[in-house]
Amino acid sequence: MTFFKSNFLKIFLLLTVCFSYSQNSKQQELERKRQEYLRQIKKIETLLFQGNKEKTSVVSLVENLSFKVTVRKNLIAITNQQANLLTREINNNQKTITKLRDRLTILKEEYASMIVKSYKSKSEQSKVMFLLSSSNFQQAYRRLEYIKQYALYQKKQGEQIKSKTIELQALNQNLLYQKKDKEALIKENKLEKNRLEIEIEEQEALVSSIKNDLRKYTSQIKLKQQEISKIDRQIAKIIRDAMAASNVKAGKSKGSKTFVLTPEDKQLAASFTANKGKLPWPVKYGLVKVRYGIQKSPIDRTVPIKSNGVRIITNQGEKVRAVFDGVIHSIFIPKNGNNAILIQHGNYFTVYKNLSKIQVQKGQKVTTKQVIGEVLTSKATGEAMLQFSIFKNGDTQNPAHWINQM
Repeated sequence: MTFFKSNFLKIFLLLTVCFSYSQNSKQQELERKRQEYLRQIKKIETLLFQGNKEKTSVVSLVENLSFKVTVRKNLIAITNQQANLLTREINNNQKTITKLRDRLTILKEEYASMIVKSYKSKSEQSKVMFLLSSSNFQQAYRRLEYIKQYALYQKKQGEQIKSKTIELQALNQNLLYQKKDKEALIKENKLEKNRLEIEIEEQEALVSSIKNDLRKYTSQIKLKQQEISKIDRQIAKIIRDAMAASNVKAGKSKGSKTFVLTPEDKQLAASFTANKGKLPWPVKYGLVKVRYGIQKSPIDRTVPIKSNGVRIITNQGEKVRAVFDGVIHSIFIPKNGNNAILIQHGNYFTVYKNLSKIQVQKGQKVTTKQVIGEVLTSKATGEAMLQFSIFKNGDTQNPAHWINQM
């Protein structure tokens, strides 16, 4: 029975250790995300709310506040998950401590009983007499082995008591740390919720102030989206034409939807693919304000905002960098001044839009992180925003899948 209990406890403790490791890993991942959201909020404050609000349009203010509210909600959700996970860890540790205490009590009782028996045995007859009373050598040998094993078992029991006592002390200390961490998270979450309430009130007040002129603001958003879409179509045509030219050069149909690549281009494309998820950001400091895909406008939820890439808020005058080795395929300069650079990486293209300065030339080879231009700062909003896209054989890709920690 004692053997069964001992093994059961060992299995229980092993499962507890595995569960604890899994919980710690999860907790570390949640903490990483929480720190990332805190960094994002700090960047939002720096890039979007430290300028002159009077110069910022109402549309931009609503968009910025909506962005900030979303990130704040994500932060609160992650912090809640951390607190809940800590609660489960604390409960689990308390159960483990109870089990260890029970086991320690049993071990101490068994050890005390063993010491008493050993003492009585010494008083009745010595170990020497115990050995000399053996009827033959084989029996004497077995009795000697028994004495050795009994002494070893005594020592092992003593070491086990010491080990379990240390383990129990460590668990108790860890429990105190966990409770402090939980209290800190709850306190921080309360502060974040208060900030969120203030931001939501400010957002609702702004939205309410433009309700009477909603049609006017909706028209502005649609017009802006039309301008972006027009440039996106022109860039998509440049890439399609490049694809057709590569096929014609190779003696194939220009209607093919893939590039015909030279051995050098194939190697470059393969290297670009191998670095998926590891590519550097196109700016040193920035934050993704608009993600890839279709989103609803915070001004008018019926208006879709389509993004072929990501829109990154950054510092005024921030340098733009190539995210990988390649060749400057095109420098696109439309009438509205939203300059763009297209870099070819085999059958991949990276596109950098909304530049004020261009520091490269068509046909020039560039390397990873090489400065190619500077982000344009909007006179109307005061925002410096880079529009960044990735294409593969003419199809848009989600940059978040390619850029490191986007």
